[in-house]
Amino acid sequence: MDFDFEFFLLAGTLISGMIWGGWLWWFRKSGEAKEPLLVEYAHSFFPILLIVLVLRSFVVEPFRIPSGSMMSTLLVGDFILVNKFVYGIRLPVIHTKVIEVSEPERGDIVVFRYPNNPSVDYIKRVIGLPGDHIAYYNKKLYVNGEPVPLKPLGTYVGVGQNQRYNGAMMYEEKLGKAQHQMLVMPGQSSVEGEYVVPQGHYFVMGDNRDNSNDSRYWGPVPEKNLVGEAFFIWMHWEPSNPGVIFDRIGTVLQ
Repeated sequence: MDFDFEFFLLAGTLISGMIWGGWLWWFRKSGEAKEPLLVEYAHSFFPILLIVLVLRSFVVEPFRIPSGSMMSTLLVGDFILVNKFVYGIRLPVIHTKVIEVSEPERGDIVVFRYPNNPSVDYIKRVIGLPGDHIAYYNKKLYVNGEPVPLKPLGTYVGVGQNQRYNGAMMYEEKLGKAQHQMLVMPGQSSVEGEYVVPQGHYFVMGDNRDNSNDSRYWGPVPEKNLVGEAFFIWMHWEPSNPGVIFDRIGTVLQ
């Protein structure tokens, strides 16, 4: 159990609901019509907290991208929405799945609790499904013995904080149904090797292949750690130049 925002949101919802519900029970017995100040606050906050809890736990949750590991698909400063029910309905805080919905597909952009520190959320792309054989050599990805198709797109040119990756080579990569852009840095070394994905786990990598802390370093993601699928950019803001990038708002992720 992680004592994070979700925990305190759940606690606040339960406490305010119990205070308000307790007073309603007392009102029916005593006939007292005026709500005490504490009950007034609970009455006001309970429905708001309940709506936020339900939406955030079971429907959609906002996240902000803090690093460049998913460039050029996601930039530092992107604000995204994550579908929380697509991989199953889970109870808040304890994260136990109670309703099966679907499983991740190769190419999905997933948010998950970092296996080495579940209090931290990571975002990467699903490369390998349970049972897949993954290989990465000379900056080329192979899935079950087949090279993943790549199409050169030229040299990356970014703005703001993303300028640090200027000079990277851009490619269009096709993983399952997803056709997306990714980066590699010429001359920069990266970890190589072969991996077999265990059952109940997923192999994930960042689209910024030479600047991503992912399954190549710490292993696959257990299914129980999945949070949801990223699907939409609703805002982009970074304090440094250029601030808001309006043409990123409304981008559907793939």
